[in-house]
Amino acid sequence: MFSFFKKKPVAPEAAPPAPTAPPAAAPAVTAPAAEPAAPLAFEVETAARPESRQSWMSRLKAGLSKTSANLSLLFVGAKIDDDLYDELEAALLMSDAGVDATQYLLDALKRKVKEDKLLDAAAVKVALKQLMVELLSPLEKPFELGRHQPLVMMISGVNGAGKTTTIGKLAKHMQAHGQSVLLAAGDTFRAAAREQLMVWGQRNNVTVISQESGDPAAVSFDAVQSGKARGTNVVMIDTAGRLPTQLHLMEELKKVKRVIGKGLEGAPHETLLVIDGNTGQNALAQVKAFDDALQLTGLIITKLDGTAKGGILAAIARVRPVPVYFIGIGEKIEDLQPFNAAEFVEALLA
Repeated sequence: MFSFFKKKPVAPEAAPPAPTAPPAAAPAVTAPAAEPAAPLAFEVETAARPESRQSWMSRLKAGLSKTSANLSLLFVGAKIDDDLYDELEAALLMSDAGVDATQYLLDALKRKVKEDKLLDAAAVKVALKQLMVELLSPLEKPFELGRHQPLVMMISGVNGAGKTTTIGKLAKHMQAHGQSVLLAAGDTFRAAAREQLMVWGQRNNVTVISQESGDPAAVSFDAVQSGKARGTNVVMIDTAGRLPTQLHLMEELKKVKRVIGKGLEGAPHETLLVIDGNTGQNALAQVKAFDDALQLTGLIITKLDGTAKGGILAAIARVRPVPVYFIGIGEKIEDLQPFNAAEFVEALLA
C-alpha cells in the first residue's frame, strides 16, 4: 500500500551486519550481488493491495470528518463571493490552520480564481485542494533505514501524546522490514512509561534497556553502547514526556541528546517529536519549542481519529516546516502510516 520506509545501503566497508530475516508476510529485499560497491537506493514496501489502501483512506477520512464536513459544506451550491471567502476563513481557523496559513490559502485561492476564471464552487474546491497539497507537500519525507549502524532515534513528546505506543508500533514495522531493534526506557520519571515500553518489548520480542530509577542520559548512553555491541540496526530512545514550558526539563533533554552523541558520534540521527493531533494550536507551540531545543528532524502526528481537526499541519507547514514522517489514526499497528500530502488533503476535503 505505501512505501513505509526507504532503505539506503551503505558502502561495504561501513555496511551493517545482515539484518534479521523478515517474517514470511513481508517481502524480502536484498541488494543486487553485482557491483556491491555501488550506492544503491531501494524501497521496502508493504503489500500493495487496493483494499488495504481503501481501508486506510476510509479510516483517515473518518478521523478527519469533523473538519471535512465543515469545509466541504461551504461549497455546496455556493456563490463565489466575499461571503464564501469569509466562511472559508472561519472554517480554516476552526480547523486549527492558524492565521498565517489561513491568510496564505485565502490569498492564493483568490488569485487562482481570478487567473483561471473559475465560475462554480466545485472548481473552487478543487483549486483549494491543489493549493493545500502544494502547501503540505514539503512536509513529506520518506524515513530512510540503513544510513547508520545503528540508526539512533531520540523520541520526545508531552505526556499523553501517544509517544510510547508509537515507539512500539514503529518497532513492529521495522522488524517487519528486516531490522533488529533495541528500545531504551529513558522516561525514568514515570514508572508507567517504563512498564508500557517493557510490554511493547515483550510483544515484539525486543530488548528494552531500563533502570528503575536513574539518569535518563545514562540509560540512553547504555542503550547506544548496547546497540553497537549487539550489531543492532535501530536504537529507539524514549524520553520523558514534558511541557515545553518546563525549562529545566527541556534542558535535561538537551543533555540527553549530548550524551547520546558521546555514545556514538553523529547520533541521534533522528530527533522526533510525537504530537497529539487533538491539541490544536498548542501543537505548533510544541514544535517550535522542541525544535529550538533539539533541532527536530521529523514529526509523528497521532490520534487523528475523530475529534482531531487536521488543519494544524497547514500551520506547521507555514511556520515551522519540520517533516512529518508518520500519522496515526488509532491503536492498531496498521493505523500508523507514512504522511502523504495528497491523501491527507483528499481526506480533509472529501
